[in-house]
Amino acid sequence: MTPADTLPYIFSRPHAKAPSALLVTSPLLITSPHSGCDYPADFLAASRLNAHDIRQSEDMFVAELFAEAPAAGIPLLAARYPRAYVDLNRAADELEPMLFAEKLPDHIPKPSLRANSGLGTVPRLVAENTPIYDHKLSYAEALHRIETVYQPFHDALAEALREAHQAHGIAVLLDAHSMPSQAIKKANQAEGDIDFVLGNRHGRACDEKLSDWVGAFLTAKGWRVAYNKPYAGGFITEQYGAPARGLHALQIEINRAIYMEEASHQKHKGFAVLRADIATMMHALTAALPELCEAIAGPQKSAAE
Repeated sequence: MTPADTLPYIFSRPHAKAPSALLVTSPLLITSPHSGCDYPADFLAASRLNAHDIRQSEDMFVAELFAEAPAAGIPLLAARYPRAYVDLNRAADELEPMLFAEKLPDHIPKPSLRANSGLGTVPRLVAENTPIYDHKLSYAEALHRIETVYQPFHDALAEALREAHQAHGIAVLLDAHSMPSQAIKKANQAEGDIDFVLGNRHGRACDEKLSDWVGAFLTAKGWRVAYNKPYAGGFITEQYGAPARGLHALQIEINRAIYMEEASHQKHKGFAVLRADIATMMHALTAALPELCEAIAGPQKSAAE
C-alpha cells in the first residue's frame, strides 16, 4: 500500500466521531480539485511567475473550509498539487497545441474552448491572462503530470463513488471550488454580488432536490446563492453526474471575497464564520441524506452498468 503522504492527493475518511452508520462508507463524497498548494520546485523554476503570482488560479483554503467533512461522516478528496501544474477539473486529454514544442499525438482530440483559451489540463495561463511560462513544454512533461497526478486523483474519485453507490444504491458528489470576486461582479451586474454559485449542469448532473436543499440551507444562513450562472459545473460535475443511474454531482463555487483577501492571499475574519456554516451544513446534510436520497428521482442501478 502506498503511504498516504506520498500520494498525489489527500483523502480524509470519516473517523470514530462520525455517525456510526457512515463509518464504512457514505453515499456522499466531497472533492476539492483546485485547492492543492504543493508547488514542485522544478515547476516553479520553469515558470516566469513568482511564488505569489502563480497562485492566482488556486482555490485557496477550500479544502480547509470543508475540513469538518470526515467528522460529519463524509470522505474528503482534495488535490495536493496546484491547478497551475495540472487541472483535475478537465478531461485528461484536454490539451492546447500551442503550449507544446512538438505536434501532439493524433489521439489527442481537437482542443476544447477551455483548452484553446489557455486553461486546459496542463494550463498555459493562471487567472485569465497571465502566462505561466515563457517557453513551450514537451508533450512528455504533460504526460508525466497526467499519469502521476491527474489519473491517480480520478481513479480515487471513481472508486469512492463506486463504493458509495454499491453500498447505498446512490452516490452524491459535492465538488467544491472558489471563484474570484471580480468574475462574479462581471457576470452578475444586474443581480449584484453573490456568495455561492451552485452548478448542476441545469439539472443534468444531479436531481434538483439536492441543489435546492443546499441552496435553501445556505440562504437560511444569510448567504446569497445563485444557480448555474456564471458556473454551471465543470468536467467533474459533467463526468460523474448521471442522475438516471443514481449518481448526483453538484458543483459549489464560493466567492473568495467572503473569506480571504484576494490580493494578499490571506484569510480574513470571514473565514471562521464561513467554515462554521459549512461544517453545520455538512452535519445537517448527513442527517438529511436518508430522506433526501429517498426523494431523489431516478432508478438505483449499479454504477458499473
